[in-house]
Amino acid sequence: MTEKRKTVNLPAAGTTAPLQNVALCDRLMEHLISRPDFLPGIGALYGPSGYGKSVAAAYVANKRRAYYIECKSAWSRSDLLRAILKSIGLAAHGTLASMVEQISEQLALSGRPLLIDEMDHIVKASTVEIVRDIYEGSNAPILLIGEEQLPTKLKRWERFHNRVLRWEPAQPANDADVAQLAKLYSPDVRIADDLLKRITEVSRRTTRRICVNIHLVAQEARVLGLDEIDAKTWGDRELYTGEAPARRVF
Repeated sequence: MTEKRKTVNLPAAGTTAPLQNVALCDRLMEHLISRPDFLPGIGALYGPSGYGKSVAAAYVANKRRAYYIECKSAWSRSDLLRAILKSIGLAAHGTLASMVEQISEQLALSGRPLLIDEMDHIVKASTVEIVRDIYEGSNAPILLIGEEQLPTKLKRWERFHNRVLRWEPAQPANDADVAQLAKLYSPDVRIADDLLKRITEVSRRTTRRICVNIHLVAQEARVLGLDEIDAKTWGDRELYTGEAPARRVF
């Protein structure tokens, strides 16, 4: 059966320098894959929303041929197992225990890692334990992606928590990230360094907001017929901050 994995709009590995959180995620996955057998094989990349964790996860899943799932808030234990089986390319059937066995066997046989995005959605007692069961049955590398409180949330389940080999905090966008994002999302309009600096400050170094602002600036530059724009030209035009507009008083 053909496997379907999430793809992302990023350059192929080796063609362009990745963003720092892509590099962090990839190094973490490599650490899990190459670990000695006697070490635990679960890792976690965690941090605030908008830091580009899911983009990094999907990129690394493609590069490392990892089985990839993105959890949903309404998922049950059965939904989680069915999603993993679908990613693997197996039909879901039987009891929860038999599905765990199928997943564990396939991970062990394939030697491929499992990447679970939006892990916060399944931080529930029985569901967390199912992920641990899969790990125990396969010894496969499992990389979790979650929000900044994920390590604290998982402390409730000591048997799971102490099987995490490394916790990797996602980083706010640095200047090199912003320059890279400008090349990716505004290839035909050069955004000057002073305007990129303003975008970075207004966006509070959050990758998602930076992308929104780069797109906004590039669109406005095209309307003005410009192939280059700086802070002076942008003037007092508004940039996206993520805050809702103040209520108008008439």
